[in-house]
Amino acid sequence: MAVLGGVAYEQIGRYRAARDFPPPGKMVDVGGGRRIQLDCRGAGSPTVVFEAGLSVDGSLSWSAVQPKVAAHARACAYSRAGLMWSDLSNAPPGAAQAVRDLRTALANAGERGPFVLVGQSLGGLYSVGFTRDFGAEVAGLVLVDPSHPEQVELVASFMTETRSMRSRIGVALAPFGVLRAAAPALLQQAPHRTAHEMQAIRAYASKSLRTQLAESDATNASLAEAKAFRDLGDRPLVVLTAMAPFTAAELRGMKITPEQGRQVQAIWKHMHEEMAAWSSRGRHLLVADAGHDIQLDQPQVVVDAVLSVVEAVRKDRR
Repeated sequence: MAVLGGVAYEQIGRYRAARDFPPPGKMVDVGGGRRIQLDCRGAGSPTVVFEAGLSVDGSLSWSAVQPKVAAHARACAYSRAGLMWSDLSNAPPGAAQAVRDLRTALANAGERGPFVLVGQSLGGLYSVGFTRDFGAEVAGLVLVDPSHPEQVELVASFMTETRSMRSRIGVALAPFGVLRAAAPALLQQAPHRTAHEMQAIRAYASKSLRTQLAESDATNASLAEAKAFRDLGDRPLVVLTAMAPFTAAELRGMKITPEQGRQVQAIWKHMHEEMAAWSSRGRHLLVADAGHDIQLDQPQVVVDAVLSVVEAVRKDRR
């Protein structure tokens, strides 16, 4: 009875999620019976394309940034396969799948370059991968506290495995309503995010958390793939680095001391300095009062960085 009740609770939750929180933008057919949620607003070239990090919020990761950018240029945010409204994929998760889906979704939706790619965390490397594969369409980039291809090797002595068995058990029990019931406790209200957005994220959490874990497991493969490409030419590039000290909760999660946290942050800063040099027109900016999710902690900093690259691209094309 408990199992049947859990299954019913989950199915009702999925029905209510679809009814109460329809996808912003549109669902784009990417083949194989799958659709990707793509939300494009505004007008004006170049088109800005946002790529979320290793998170569960999909296109809503950029909700505090996208409207302000859309006031000046075409701005598109999307949810990767299996996140929020987007359909699950049978292909292995990771950079290659993300790049392929994004390119297909943009093309099938009639969105054309030149593009300015904005990627946060692991999404930064996905954006670089898109540039590697479709460089003729990419005019500039903004990397928001991005992952680095060698981050595992560089911080391995400080970090321990954080993908706990408890998380895996929770994902395995998602069809029985466990993750849906736990979503309010697992996913707390974030700065610059509305209550409605948080309700939507929690409503789709049982699906999105499963995808997040799969992407996390594929991280090492995505980092290894990214090592072969570090040449962004002379494209305008801004790399933003979060410099707020790690919180006590973050230190506990990473199982490191405050001193080790400062050392990790110094390594992180150095990695981003190197990434800014991947373009002859790269700039590296430190954001002192923001954590890893700069787009939520200090969205205006991200908006300003994006618009500076948009303006540089426009000047190049005059």
